[in-house]
Amino acid sequence: MSSVELLERLETIDIKCDRRTLYADIQALNESGYKINCNRRKTNEYFVERREFSMAEIQILMDAVQAASFITDDKTKLLVDKIAELAGSRKAEAIKKNIVAFNTVKSHNEDIFGTVATITQALEQGKKIEFLYFDYDISKRRIYRKGNKVYKVNPVATIFSDDKYYLLCYDDKHGNPSHYRIDRIAEMKVSAENITPSKLSEVCSIQKHKKQLFGMFTGEECTVTFEADNSLIDTVLDKFGFDTRLSARGENTFRFTATVQLSPVFLGWCCSFGDKLRVIGPDNFIDLLRHYIANVVQCYSN
Repeated sequence: MSSVELLERLETIDIKCDRRTLYADIQALNESGYKINCNRRKTNEYFVERREFSMAEIQILMDAVQAASFITDDKTKLLVDKIAELAGSRKAEAIKKNIVAFNTVKSHNEDIFGTVATITQALEQGKKIEFLYFDYDISKRRIYRKGNKVYKVNPVATIFSDDKYYLLCYDDKHGNPSHYRIDRIAEMKVSAENITPSKLSEVCSIQKHKKQLFGMFTGEECTVTFEADNSLIDTVLDKFGFDTRLSARGENTFRFTATVQLSPVFLGWCCSFGDKLRVIGPDNFIDLLRHYIANVVQCYSN
């Protein structure tokens, strides 16, 4: 639509606007994230970039929602319906008929969306958040940690990892990164206190931090060297990233080095490949791994 046509269209709805104001408004919309393109002509022509999802993209979004364990059954059905509508009313029903039900154990915490909304609000306002955190007992009742203690933390981001959704944050006392499962959070609210600045809030720091984690367990940072069978090349690249340096050690093995955070989950990962993965160093980590293996063997003795 040309600028002349735009001005005429605005006038029909009783909005008076001149060319300068129109150009300023379009610039403001672009700066706010609305992609408005311009074909330079004697009279400029403007058009909004189409944002419709392809059928494949819609299918991927629907499958991801169904597979996510932290979304309850009711919320899953609601989201699937909304995503299907992105294809248009005519195709929505056809898409939903082709849905294959995922055998995923779903969360029972209906507060998930409200919790995520509160985290987003706190990040936008630069405020801390407060919440209760719970586990389940043998009767499937909520048991709040530390005697119903209210946690007050600085939010950093939400992270999806190993089929779970986590809040990444840090407290003022320790300053170390912590992770809380969002489906185990209750009664969250935005605090009146401003966020205490930390380097962890930088995007590059978040990405580096997540790559070092195993099962979202934090621990002492350590650089470990491994020797592995070539059959694990894909596994190593999937876990540590495509930029991981691999060096050949004979016909069937390779070595690589990775910086990780030591945790029981990481120790278990090191043992999960049997003789196809071996830790080369450092020595203190090898001693730690031997102790871990000895404790596991002890559990099955006698």
